[in-house]
Amino acid sequence: MGTGSGSGLGTFDTLELELLHALQLDGRAALSRIAHRLGTSERTLARRYSRLRTLGLRVVGQPVPARLGMTRWLLRLHCAPGSAGSVAHALARRADTSWISLASGGTELYCALTTPTPHERDALLLEKLPRTPGLTGVGAHCLLRLFTDITSTWYAHGIPFGPARRDGEAGAPVPAPELPELPEPLALDATDRALLAELAEDGRAGLPELAAATGRSPSSVQRRLERLRDQGALGFSVDFAPRHLGYHLMTHLWLRVTPGRVPAVGRILATHPEIAFAAATTGPHNLVATGVFRGDHDLHHYLEHRIGSLPGIESVETAPILHEVKRLSRPQLF
Repeated sequence: MGTGSGSGLGTFDTLELELLHALQLDGRAALSRIAHRLGTSERTLARRYSRLRTLGLRVVGQPVPARLGMTRWLLRLHCAPGSAGSVAHALARRADTSWISLASGGTELYCALTTPTPHERDALLLEKLPRTPGLTGVGAHCLLRLFTDITSTWYAHGIPFGPARRDGEAGAPVPAPELPELPEPLALDATDRALLAELAEDGRAGLPELAAATGRSPSSVQRRLERLRDQGALGFSVDFAPRHLGYHLMTHLWLRVTPGRVPAVGRILATHPEIAFAAATTGPHNLVATGVFRGDHDLHHYLEHRIGSLPGIESVETAPILHEVKRLSRPQLF
């Protein structure tokens, strides 16, 4: 199995890497269509897909918070020695958290939070967290604008996929588009919510399964899927552990950027192969990013030659991630 790609990517062959890329471009694309585009048989591609699944590959449907009138936050929590693990697991049990990691010697905790209403936000930030044992400091940063698309995945533009581009598709996910003003939040009914809940479990669930879960016909489900995607309320993310591809260091980057330069720097970061996530945020740092690297040498090179050369950056703080407690977590927001 697998001849290797010649790029230091372990036992993954070119076809498997191209499959990852194709799923990144469209998480629900039929294997038959992907196989045709890559010039292989559907049976061969199905075997590759099955193997990647055994290694943890999954496609997750994710609601787009800004399009649904919800707000995204990044919590930066400081814990007493020995208490970060219990705090992290308590947060992981919450339905509104989607990504939790331990960093900085195990005393700093990061948590992505999506709040449907101000009441739920205040209940957590003003009431529950301050009373949490072992928590010594709470920083709550509202994400003002995402420069990476909700479906962005670092490996989709960090690996030269070659033939996957043969039909004119871009070789990298494009940064989040410039939107002068968001439209009114999209209203969801009970069927939409049930559909989103099923896709959060398996973004590639078939129409018969989705129809059974929602009590609608497959054709009705298909129309709703198209509506949610066309109106920017639903995206699909590919989750595959970076270590499988030889990347063993993930790091949060907190940047202070000259205010007038934040949009430009954010858009540049979104094009860097190393960056999986970048957003403008409130707080003492006005830009936050997450980078994925092979090791500390690559991180040093990135900071020295990529970040250091960008105009407008006043300071950079790095926080290597030690352990991911929760990732792409099937949040139940409705």
